[in-house]
Amino acid sequence: MLVPWFVLVGAVLIVMAFSSHLVQRLPLSPAIVYLGVGALIGPLGAELLPIKPLRHAETLELLAEIAVLITLFAVGLRLRVPFSPRLWAVPIRLATLGMAVTTGLGMLAAHWVLGLPWPAALLLAAVLAPTDPVLASEVQIRQPGDRDAVRFSLTAEGGLNDGTAFPAVMLALGWMGVHELGAFGWRWIAVDLLWAVGAGLALGWWCGKAMAWAVARLRESGHRLEHEEFLVFGVIALVYGMALGIRAYGFLAVFAAGAALGHCELCGAFRAQGGEAVGDDASEPRDAAHSSRLIQFSVQCEHLAEVALVLLIGSALAWADWSARAVLFAAVLTGVVRPLAVLATVPRRLIERGPRRLVAWFGIRGVGSLYYLCYAYGEDVARSHAEPVASAALITIAVSILAHGISSTPLMERYMARHER
Repeated sequence: MLVPWFVLVGAVLIVMAFSSHLVQRLPLSPAIVYLGVGALIGPLGAELLPIKPLRHAETLELLAEIAVLITLFAVGLRLRVPFSPRLWAVPIRLATLGMAVTTGLGMLAAHWVLGLPWPAALLLAAVLAPTDPVLASEVQIRQPGDRDAVRFSLTAEGGLNDGTAFPAVMLALGWMGVHELGAFGWRWIAVDLLWAVGAGLALGWWCGKAMAWAVARLRESGHRLEHEEFLVFGVIALVYGMALGIRAYGFLAVFAAGAALGHCELCGAFRAQGGEAVGDDASEPRDAAHSSRLIQFSVQCEHLAEVALVLLIGSALAWADWSARAVLFAAVLTGVVRPLAVLATVPRRLIERGPRRLVAWFGIRGVGSLYYLCYAYGEDVARSHAEPVASAALITIAVSILAHGISSTPLMERYMARHER
């Protein structure tokens, strides 16, 4: 599998390098192009890249894990806004209460539409609960410090819920008998929910602050950061490894490290200019970026990960069972479950009606769901449950990429036009 995958990824990257100006003119997201190329090269087309998710689960899990880690750090670094209840209220609600409602409604849909038993229905809903902060490029933040209500909410939510989905996945695996929940679920509550989430966020935040302090001391000594790529991969590897060592959620730790690094750099830039403390309405100085090369490098890594994984998803679509019920489930999860969960958990006092509707629609599923799917299969889930769950998950990811990729450009152009007026 790896040989044709390397050749395919290399060819697509070269073609995109020469034709990116043409792709940008298309009324759809680049992810749709990658998905289509993967389908044409896979068993649906030339059969050069035969992907079977359950057979290649270990390789897919590793690739998706790396892609998610790079994405989360890049997103956290690029957010670069101060933490305050007003700014973060919407993404925190979406990543916590919204995640729970999405998982519950998704479980009901999986049971009623697909006929899955309740444990498998919960696993499918948990796998598809996290949103992707990258695939819908039109709706993510455009530059560091972007505070537009829609783009900031969706990007920050995607960074947070790639980690907060873990407790639901672990609960489903425990219900299936392949993970220890403890008497009355005490272990799941104490370890999988409270400790793993809290410790992951705290560890990542303090590691990010420590790294920002080290970079600031380097600058004060009259030197500058020379190897941004070392810092990016070094922080990701260090924080992720430490998080796994203390049984915390590494995804949350890496996202928090990126967010802390960007936040501390923003505050340091204001102090260096003699500005006041950064508040919700503070305007960002021109030189507040930690390093334009650092941010650019992390963004490029993010795009490389997107290309590599979406190609694999496209190739794996031939394996899925494209039944009417599976497509109906994907449509229900994309067009009904997500909007209901957002409207039920995000009150209008936190975000205006127009932006709230856009946030309710743009719940794109992507690489995070692929990782959780492969992770669950690696925990010895019964094949009778794994196959229908994997098939429905891949179909839902594909439907989400298509629906959101086609609608993102016109909807965001309309939103921005109204916002400017």
